[in-house]
Amino acid sequence: MKRGKAYQESAKKREKLKPYETAEAVALVKEMATAKFDETVELHIKLGVDPRHADQQVRGTVSLPHGTGKSVRVLVFAKGDKVKEAQDAGADFVGSDEIAAQIQGGWFDFDVAVATPDMMGVVGRLGKLLGPRGLMPNPKAGTVTPNVAAAIKELKAGRIEFRVDKNATIHVPIGKVSFEANQLQENLLSIAEAIIKAKPAAAKGTYMQSVAICSTMGPGVRVNPVSLASALR
Repeated sequence: MKRGKAYQESAKKREKLKPYETAEAVALVKEMATAKFDETVELHIKLGVDPRHADQQVRGTVSLPHGTGKSVRVLVFAKGDKVKEAQDAGADFVGSDEIAAQIQGGWFDFDVAVATPDMMGVVGRLGKLLGPRGLMPNPKAGTVTPNVAAAIKELKAGRIEFRVDKNATIHVPIGKVSFEANQLQENLLSIAEAIIKAKPAAAKGTYMQSVAICSTMGPGVRVNPVSLASALR
């Protein structure tokens, strides 16, 4: 893949294969971000698990101390009294069958979906549409809950879900380039700690095999996984 001139110039500032200490890696990513918009800083962690096995799945949620810097559009599947509760808590969209019909028609203008347990009959029919997009409400992620107000507030404040993909890698945002370096570091450490705590008992060998961070348009920077893990002790 041919990269643009700005990318190539930025890439000269880092050693491609060198694993940097966390603070140095964050500083480099901020320095190499040259886009005219406030780029998202992304974290990519390759794990020593085999996601084909159910006992080696890694997923969970974590509240970032400084949020993601992104405005999160929350859709809530609810009815009765829960509709007003969701609206009062700041949900962007609330409904039941009519919202389901919109989604079946190709509408996906939301970032996360929350559902009360009694709505899973409606939501279940949308699995093939929501699942591949990572939008399916799930009890383990805290997005199927009777307490919709708390879920909405946590999501708006920066709670994110992480999940290992078929290549045994987790991809999550840790903030924006405009964040202070210490804010990005604290967000990164919070996610790393949650991923370590979610280590499956069946995982063998080195768990965090490689770690890298990058901005939306910038080059990736390797992070030393050993020093990252030791910073959490």
